[in-house]
Amino acid sequence: MGEDFEEYAEKAKALPETQSTSNEDKLILYGLFKHATVGVANTARPGMCNMRERAKWDAWEAVKDKSKEEAMNDYITKVKQLQEEAAAAGAC
Repeated sequence: MGEDFEEYAEKAKALPETQSTSNEDKLILYGLFKHATVGVANTARPGMCNMRERAKWDAWEAVKDKSKEEAMNDYITKVKQLQEEAAAAGAC
């Protein structure tokens, strides 16, 4: 795994819990991270009673056509975007 990817995985953990980091953004990051580290979703889709895990699985499945490298690069780009949004929101 790339050093940049690992660095941004740590930075993602430090993103502030603000309105600028939506659940949708978190799901995008989750899907890209899982694809970059594990590959294509390799588990069954969770049932309707487990909506949180189902949403995470759907986010992972949504990026199945990307290569692991594309997923890593998209993950880094998304973390940078969220960092910039958080900084801009804090500047007001």
